[in-house]
Parts: sequence; structure tokens; C-alpha cells
Amino acid sequence: MNRIEERFGALKEKGQKGLVVYMGAGDPDLEATRELALAFDEVGADVLELGIPFSDPLADGPVNQMAAQRGLESGTTPSKVLETVKMIRLDSQIPIVFFVYYNLLHRHGLGAFIKDSAAAGVDGILILDLPPEESEDYSQLMVESGLCPVFLVAPTTPDSRIKSIVEHGKGFIYYVSREGVTGMQSKVSGNISSMIDRIHQHTDLPIAVGFGISNPDQAKAVAEMGDAIVVGSAIVNQIAEQGKSDTLVPTVSHFVGSLAQAVKEV
Repeated sequence: MNRIEERFGALKEKGQKGLVVYMGAGDPDLEATRELALAFDEVGADVLELGIPFSDPLADGPVNQMAAQRGLESGTTPSKVLETVKMIRLDSQIPIVFFVYYNLLHRHGLGAFIKDSAAAGVDGILILDLPPEESEDYSQLMVESGLCPVFLVAPTTPDSRIKSIVEHGKGFIYYVSREGVTGMQSKVSGNISSMIDRIHQHTDLPIAVGFGISNPDQAKAVAEMGDAIVVGSAIVNQIAEQGKSDTLVPTVSHFVGSLAQAVKEV
């Protein structure tokens, strides 16, 4: 059982919901990524998603696309992100999931990337553009390395495909609550509860709901329906606003702490 499974198991025992937070690695630089990761752990985040910057992030909206661009401009590479995870592991055991596009794994070497991720202290990988039907080698290598392959389910996913997707997943299922790309929204989707029920008909894995959650009130509302929530663009937007200022870590971690408190009140 890896850290993701342990964390969700502990949350279930306590009757609590989880908070999954996302940030782009290397935005504004990798030292900031390390410091933010440690701060997020301290204020109550349950899982950290690290986006490895990629030049063509088609599943991401403008906020996360710009984070990827800033990560590339700061010299961030997959190998450097792996080294940063090793540094995080010196001080924290927060579960870490890589949020990545398949091209980067292909370039690094699929087996080597998974092996190196496990050695660095990564717990799971979410590949945005790898269909489950084409993931047999990947899923097998992940399980052999003790990592959780995390897969996405969308509002438009039919039941037959939900069943196929969740059979390949471990750790948790990421339910994308909106069609389209990532980004902040003024209100949450209205069909979350019914979709979670549909997904749970095919799996006992925890379901983390993301795409569009922007503030503590939305976080609390969605956490009442799912097993966890995912907040990304709202965090990335604050990182962009703070940049390399001295207020970066305290400001953004305060926001993450407010999300964690809202989720734990459910």
C-alpha cells in the first residue's frame, strides 16, 4: 500500500474528505515548488499533484498553460522535477502524483520514467492523454513499481467506458466535473452527485472531483458529494500573482489552508 492508498484509508477511517492540490513544477522555480509542497503539507493538503511542464498542454486552460510556460522558462525538466521530489521527501511524506503528458514519458523511456519516479518518492502518475485501452504496458509497469495509475472520468463518459477506466485505476479516480479544459469557474457543475453515484457502481476507489473549484465555499459544497476535491487553477493563479516575492509561500499556503479547513468541515 503506497502513500495515496494509506492517506485515503486514513481519511475513510476518520470519516473525512480529502484535498488534492495541483501546482506546476518549476513555477516560478523548483525551489519554490519544494517550499510550497512542504507548506501545503503543513496546512492540511492530502495529496499533491505536480504538473511536469510540457510545451503543448492541450488539456489545460490558460492559467495552467502559462504555468507550464513559466516552468519551461525556469529550466524545469522531468529529471529536475524528480530531483525536487527527492528533496521534498527529506521533510515530507505527502502523497505525490505526477500530472503529465505521455510525450515526456516516451522521451524519457516509459519503464525508466516509472522506475525513476518510484525511486524518487512519487506515489502515482496521471497521464492526461493516454487512453486506458492503450495503457496495458504502462499499468503493469506502474503496479510492479508500487505506483498508482490514476485515470480520468468525464461527464460525457458512458457507463461501459467508466467500467473499463476504473478497472485500470488505483489510488483514486479523478472525476473531471466539466467538459473542456482546466480553469476556475464561478459555480460548480450541477450533475456531480449523480455522476459520482454512477462511477461508484463500478468501483470502490475514492473519487476526487476537480475542474473549476475556486474557493472554500465551492470546496465544501463539492466535498459533500465526493471523497475528495481537486483544486488547481485557483492555486496556480495565486502563484502567478505572487511570483518570486517573499509573500509567495505564506499567501498561497494560507489559501490552501482555507480550502483544507472547508473540506474537513464536511
